[in-house]
Amino acid sequence: MSHISHPLIRAESLDERRYQLAIALQALDRHTMVVLPTGLGKTAVALITAASRLYREGGRLLVLAPTKPLVEQHLRYFSERLALPEEGTCAIFTGDTGPDERKALWDRATAIFATPQVIKNDLIAGRYTLSDVTLMVVDECHRAVGNYAYVFLARRYLQTAEKPLLLAMTASPGGDHGKVEEVMANLGIEGVETRTESDPDVVPYVHEREVEHRQVDLPEELAAAVGDINILIDSRLAALKRAGFFAPDRSKLSMKALNQINAEIQGRIAQRDTAAFTAASIYAELMKLRHAVSLAESQGSRVLSGYLEKLSKEGQSATGTKASQRLAGDPVFQRLCQRSVSWQGELHPKVGLTVALVKEQVALHPESRTIVFATFRDTVALLVEALREAGIGAERFVGQASRDAEKGLSQKKQIDVLRRFREGEFPVIVATSVGEEGLDVPSTDLVVFYEAVPSEIRSIQRKGRTGRSGTGRIVVFTTKGTADEVYRYVSQQRERSMQKGIRALGGGGTGKGQTNFGSFVAAAPEGPSITVDDRETASRVAEVLSDLGLHIALTRLEVGDYAIGDRIVVERKTVQDFADTLVDRDLLGQVRALAAAAPRPVMIVEGEGDLYAARDIHPNAIRGALAAITVDMGVAVIRTKNAEETAEMLAVLCRREEGEPGDRRVQTKKTYTTGKEQLENIVASFPEIGLKGARALLEHFGSVKAVVEAEKDDLTAVKGVGKKTAESIWETARRPYG
Repeated sequence: MSHISHPLIRAESLDERRYQLAIALQALDRHTMVVLPTGLGKTAVALITAASRLYREGGRLLVLAPTKPLVEQHLRYFSERLALPEEGTCAIFTGDTGPDERKALWDRATAIFATPQVIKNDLIAGRYTLSDVTLMVVDECHRAVGNYAYVFLARRYLQTAEKPLLLAMTASPGGDHGKVEEVMANLGIEGVETRTESDPDVVPYVHEREVEHRQVDLPEELAAAVGDINILIDSRLAALKRAGFFAPDRSKLSMKALNQINAEIQGRIAQRDTAAFTAASIYAELMKLRHAVSLAESQGSRVLSGYLEKLSKEGQSATGTKASQRLAGDPVFQRLCQRSVSWQGELHPKVGLTVALVKEQVALHPESRTIVFATFRDTVALLVEALREAGIGAERFVGQASRDAEKGLSQKKQIDVLRRFREGEFPVIVATSVGEEGLDVPSTDLVVFYEAVPSEIRSIQRKGRTGRSGTGRIVVFTTKGTADEVYRYVSQQRERSMQKGIRALGGGGTGKGQTNFGSFVAAAPEGPSITVDDRETASRVAEVLSDLGLHIALTRLEVGDYAIGDRIVVERKTVQDFADTLVDRDLLGQVRALAAAAPRPVMIVEGEGDLYAARDIHPNAIRGALAAITVDMGVAVIRTKNAEETAEMLAVLCRREEGEPGDRRVQTKKTYTTGKEQLENIVASFPEIGLKGARALLEHFGSVKAVVEAEKDDLTAVKGVGKKTAESIWETARRPYG
């Protein structure tokens, strides 16, 4: 096979595939979405496009991927093949790279590989701009919907880059045409390039993949358990019907029907219908029971038993929800729990069949690699344990979040697991959905679906883990007469629909031209300043503030979400969060801390929902909380409809605080202050102190006189007072007047 020859691609590092060259040539002319099944070389297309773009236009390359393991993979791939000039370097930006280090790396790197949230935070904070990025690659671009960071980054890039070109890549954009069009609009896509494994120019490079569907019977014990759960479901549906709510027959209780039930309940809650609060609790029971059916039918007895035990403990706990308590007290549920305790070993045949299948694979092909996909972490743990007991080396591959007693895998550990798997330290990975995107394991010979999945995107990504460098085998387990079979059918239908949709999109696009560089001023903020808590960047508020031209400093705030000048601290809560914090956490304690942190504390309650209907609590409790917040604690409460309106309100506060012409400055002095407040205000007037620091100093020293006379070392003994602040206090107290 011949190799691609290009001045910026290392000799013999990339095999020539005509369809990849053809796609790259099209991608050089317009903002393009590339849709290629996993294993056909989307990254190679990106490499060819990047090399050509850097050779022609110079500038900088930015490659974005949703996870650190995938970012590391792209860095490794490009570093090995991209022949940058001597002064050019590659750099990786993830959460592990500090802000100052990222700023320094950006200034000297030619190719940056990053997770999108990190770049978004840096742009919002004004650490650098995308003005000289001549190619931005967006991997797994089907994520570019809603408030995902890709949406903000694409908009900012197309508005601020001098010579923008965007290349979006995915193996599976989805079968929902509306969602695909949303992705294209969000990324400014002007054309789609796609190939399937049946295209003539692709066929020579495709290895055969054998897909085998294996059906298993549901054991009698689990079928009896499902029978008990169905009795519980029927009784809950009957209760909803008696209360006058929509309630279909159990056979028609799909997610669509459940969403319809929930919509009706929420609508009646908004109308202050007291029966709707009980209905909401019954709905919560239905969701738990439906999940239990899914576990029994598709996962196994041990996973189901663990879930039933968890529900029982929740119901017996004083802090458990009404739904959990009512469920735990039901005699049918108690009978089900007692039955599950008597189960010996794993009843579902899928576990044994999976172990036997993998054991056969390892015996026949000791050097082969196998990936087993399972939806739930409990099932992953069960399969890893069963494989190890059978003498097969296996490791779990799950996300970062820790749940209950099980710890997740940090991104560093995920990368290490993939490395050891690739190098042959063990033959099997058992993965949740975190393993569906971007796993670079070219020698995977067997992929096992422990259960069918209804998502065409996930199904295609799972299948793409095999058949990349040789004949691959895919085995899908389904339980007869259960949702497994429905999911398999749905997935197949959606895959076919998606392929038709992609064909229709080929060559199409949004038709949007790029925004003129000079028309966008937010790249180098000149406006008012605001400090934003770094945990708030997940919301739309920070994005809109940046778009409005505010200068943003990102940091971790001890109190509040936004700080404006040295007087205003703002706490943002959604309507639901306000009610939840009032019921489940210490809302008034949080507000007291807010009031103590600044002279002008503000709480913004965001959302169009009815504040009095967000939880099943008496409206007077809400009124009492609002009265205490505004009157007793002096915190201004402002309502906004959405994140955009919140950002606009914050911008107004910023402009007023910085005293723009025509704005009236509010007097900082209250009409009356207590003796204690007077002392606090005196000490707070020292440079870099503020009310919080003043209270700490007065509590430590006891008087203003003692604070003024204190030596520097004594001042630094107070929590929050550093050496620099202590020197400032000491010098100010001793500076001559005049």
